[in-house]
Amino acid sequence: MDDINFACTTCGQCCHDLRLPLTIAEAIDWLKRGGQVELLCEAIPWPVEPEPDNAQAAYKRVRSSPVMSGTLPVRVSIILTAAFAGACPNLRADMLCGIYDERPLVCRIYPAEINPFVPLVPQNKACPPQAWQTIPLQRQGVLVDATTDQLIRQSRLAAQSEAPLRMRICRELGLDHAALANEGFVIHTPDREALLAALAQCCVSPLPDDESTQWTFVSNRSMTMETLASVGALADPDEPTADKAFRYHGFFPSSWGNGQAS
Repeated sequence: MDDINFACTTCGQCCHDLRLPLTIAEAIDWLKRGGQVELLCEAIPWPVEPEPDNAQAAYKRVRSSPVMSGTLPVRVSIILTAAFAGACPNLRADMLCGIYDERPLVCRIYPAEINPFVPLVPQNKACPPQAWQTIPLQRQGVLVDATTDQLIRQSRLAAQSEAPLRMRICRELGLDHAALANEGFVIHTPDREALLAALAQCCVSPLPDDESTQWTFVSNRSMTMETLASVGALADPDEPTADKAFRYHGFFPSSWGNGQAS
């Protein structure tokens, strides 16, 4: 792997049109500042436990919660995100962060990747070419910046420990729809005050996992809908005319209305 250097140029390009993953504490702070927080939900069929040496499955397992979709056991991953169009509400006119000392973990970690199975590719980042020239960040695929490495560990631990709490939030708010993993996300945008109350409550008395909880898959692909139905899952088509309490962000073109399965 190539060695990677990095030094922020304070260009502000990475602070526009984002959904920033947040910890529960960060989500509470973001809402209290007047920002918007969404919940992105995806689910993966989990009919049997993978082999113990399956590292990617183990990574997904500890960051998700077991539920049911019809008769199909699944695991749901829930991401709290700060959503904004255009510039981040905390970005100042001089392109510096207005909450720098309290900025979210993901901002502190950027441009490094939190997911160990996702390689750092400078071309996929918003930073200009001159940002990748000076301070060592990665050598032979291994982070050499100790601070960033520690922050990544902290972020991963938060995602793992908060998984059951995020499920509690969804139960409190009546959210039970998710996209099929790697096909898209279901985006829930609850009322700010209701979400704040649920976030506070989940920290006081989190519920244990309840694998009998029923969730419904959402998809814009007819072939996916047919496959899910064939294995006993609950599935809801994301049709353009449907009136739903959530939004579906798919990674593939919709098959509805063209007579073809994607």
